Amino acid sequence: MATSAEMRAVKNQFSSFLRGFYEGKFIYKYRDMLRHHFKLRKQYFIEVSMEDIQSYDEDLADKLRKQPTEYIALLEEATKEVADDITRPRPIGEENVDDIQVIIKSEANPVPIRDIKSDQVSHLTKVTGICIAASGIRAKATSITIQCRSCRNVVPNLLIRPGLEGYNLPRRCNTEQVGRPPCSLDPYYIVPDKCKCVDFQVLKLQEAPDDIPQGEMPRHLQLYCDRYLCDKVVPGNRVTILGIYSIKKSGKTTTKKSSKEKVSVGVRAPYLRVLGIQIETTGSGRSAVSPFTPAEEEQMRRLAALPNIYEKISKSVAPSIYGSDDVKKAIACLLFGGSRKRLPDGLTRRGDINVLLLGDPGTAKSQLLKFVEKVSPIGVYTSGKGSSAAGLTASVNRDPTTRNFVMEGGAMVLADGGVVCIDEFDKMREDDRVAIHEAMEQQTISIAKAGITTTLNSRCSVLAAANSVFGRWDDMKGEENIDFMPTILSRFDMIFIVKDEHDEKRDTTLAKHVMNIHMNALQATEVEGEMSLELLKKYIAFCRSRCGPRLSEAAGEKLKNRYVLMRFGVREHELDSEKRLSIPITVRQLEAVIRISESLAKMQLLPFATEAHVDEALRLFQVSTLDAAMSGSLAGAEGFTSEEDHEMLVRIEKQLKRRFAIGTQVSEASIVQDFTRQKYPERSVQKVIFTMIRRGELQHRMQRKLLYRLK
Repeated sequence: MATSAEMRAVKNQFSSFLRGFYEGKFIYKYRDMLRHHFKLRKQYFIEVSMEDIQSYDEDLADKLRKQPTEYIALLEEATKEVADDITRPRPIGEENVDDIQVIIKSEANPVPIRDIKSDQVSHLTKVTGICIAASGIRAKATSITIQCRSCRNVVPNLLIRPGLEGYNLPRRCNTEQVGRPPCSLDPYYIVPDKCKCVDFQVLKLQEAPDDIPQGEMPRHLQLYCDRYLCDKVVPGNRVTILGIYSIKKSGKTTTKKSSKEKVSVGVRAPYLRVLGIQIETTGSGRSAVSPFTPAEEEQMRRLAALPNIYEKISKSVAPSIYGSDDVKKAIACLLFGGSRKRLPDGLTRRGDINVLLLGDPGTAKSQLLKFVEKVSPIGVYTSGKGSSAAGLTASVNRDPTTRNFVMEGGAMVLADGGVVCIDEFDKMREDDRVAIHEAMEQQTISIAKAGITTTLNSRCSVLAAANSVFGRWDDMKGEENIDFMPTILSRFDMIFIVKDEHDEKRDTTLAKHVMNIHMNALQATEVEGEMSLELLKKYIAFCRSRCGPRLSEAAGEKLKNRYVLMRFGVREHELDSEKRLSIPITVRQLEAVIRISESLAKMQLLPFATEAHVDEALRLFQVSTLDAAMSGSLAGAEGFTSEEDHEMLVRIEKQLKRRFAIGTQVSEASIVQDFTRQKYPERSVQKVIFTMIRRGELQHRMQRKLLYRLK
């Protein structure tokens, strides 16, 4: 421990550092910062860089690193004295200077949470990780006044050390008055009115996923923030923390079982007393977009002025995946999004674009989703089977400490302002899929559970990938491939059917491309006309924050006529095929085309969407949703099943139902033989049986030999 003379000397050194440190042409950095914070904002804190102290006096910086608990308190006292000097004269009523908090930042390399060992205790430590939980803001006393119950003796201003350590009240009262019995044991209580308090918050830090060794569980560390460091971080942020690695008593457990096992005397639980927080803005899923410098802004505007920017962006979407140009263009539109409109009566129309990819396995759907999660400003990736309705929207849980109900946002709330990628969309349970209806169209999530009634925002785009019912897309079955309700399908602006076509020329090119990727995986090959991932991410964030285009009049007129024609064409098609389409064409689809044309204008930072944008939007819509709608209908849309075939299938089904009553069973082989004798093709009979099994009318029994009729 340093003596009081040494302490005074160190304090004077700190004072002279704050007064005399300058950069460049005598810019007195800390003096100006103190004056600015004090006079203009009434904010009593100052950010000090460890590198500045090091360049001023190396011994001082070393002392601060080795014994931060003592020297931080001295630095704060010195700051208060300097602030007192430089802000004079002060107005009436502000004669006293409040305590000033010193926030420390450092350029040192961070240490992984696993490498912090006992030799770091009460040293300055820098760690990185993800904040996963934050408590509410509570008050902690910095100085208390206590009073004896029996003799009313007051002990004023007992200082309490900062951090999570408490203060043990004295057991005995030492005042002895003649003629009075001595005070009993534990006589003191705290006088609440005479305490000085500061805000504090407890955070939970988890290791960054990159630092966790293979197959290990992530480690956690408790953080203690006070005063101006409170409410800086929300759960989900990646942070770099500079603080003092401290220890506190492990809490005594009062349960009956463990009351015998007394907590060992020397064992302490570690925590980090935070002195500085940096929130990281780079990397996947980081929400805070740093403000753009004028040079960056100039670069973005130059990019937007390029004539081929649309092609350039679509080529930069997942460049390692060959082909699927239209899908990439649609994903580019989804990343930029349309304009959100707020109507005079308070209603809003969504500006986000939703895309569904339906198709065969092995067509790089999940890879596209992973890429979008990386490149969007906020991205959340979930899989259909592993996510429930509450996990996607919001859940209400009971907080273990306060026993109150608290609400936790799910994936769609966390991705507010970004993209939710849902893989294996067809494997989700039906009732879970219904939960995202509201989030996709109204962009809110309403909750009425456990006394909490509220509406959360979920202004996010949805990019979903699904397989068809039979695993692969079956052209013979047409409409049966799509196993979604029209209610959810109409909420998607673009629906792509991605088929794995057999084409020798394309297969050769694809094989070459894949070989090339596997052979040159380590050398980053720059393809002509591509933007880097970082630049694309910045450009998307820039366009989304600066531009909200609208349709021009000529484009609106053109779109109106095309929509009427589109509806008429669909109606003709339905009359010809005597079947309703499984993918409906409604007003939502008209809004979808408007949104796509707006996002195309947004890519070029234009204020209005022109006719050229509408043409491209209609082309994208044509190759996605309209083609999917047409190919989805069964009876002869593309010549898959002609009228006669359809009639024959209906005849076979009627005969089958006459053949055996409900509750009876028949051998499958004998049925197929009977029908082939009547000159029906065996394939059609199998198809009818399969369809009836899928509808739940028939069931296989006895190792699939017998058929049992259920209804």
